[in-house]
Amino acid sequence: MRATFRFPFNREGMNAFTSTNDLHSKQHDRERGDAYNSAPAFRRSAMSQIEELADRVERLLLRHEEVQRTNALLREQLATTTHDRDNLRSRLNAARSRIDVLLDRLPRDAEATAADGAADGELRSVG
Repeated sequence: MRATFRFPFNREGMNAFTSTNDLHSKQHDRERGDAYNSAPAFRRSAMSQIEELADRVERLLLRHEEVQRTNALLREQLATTTHDRDNLRSRLNAARSRIDVLLDRLPRDAEATAADGAADGELRSVG
């Protein structure tokens, strides 16, 4: 009878293909009836991991499409807001120009303003 060597730690939860003693591992699995480390269980586990990964990729693609739609809406809002801002700036500049014209029509020196005020006062007292 051949001596079998066993590692002094529990292999459960480890990848079955990382063992350096693959023959011993398979023989031990058959003896124990260990479904976790057996090849069909590994295939099921790998398939479930692939399915999980596929689900995650699908969710990621859906999220990516959602972000793209949100980005397009935000770009539209930005364009609208930029247009409104430019329109308001134009109206502000037009109002400033009208105010500047009105200010230019006002008398420039204080003497002219005082003389106009005195003349207005004389007319009021006479009338």
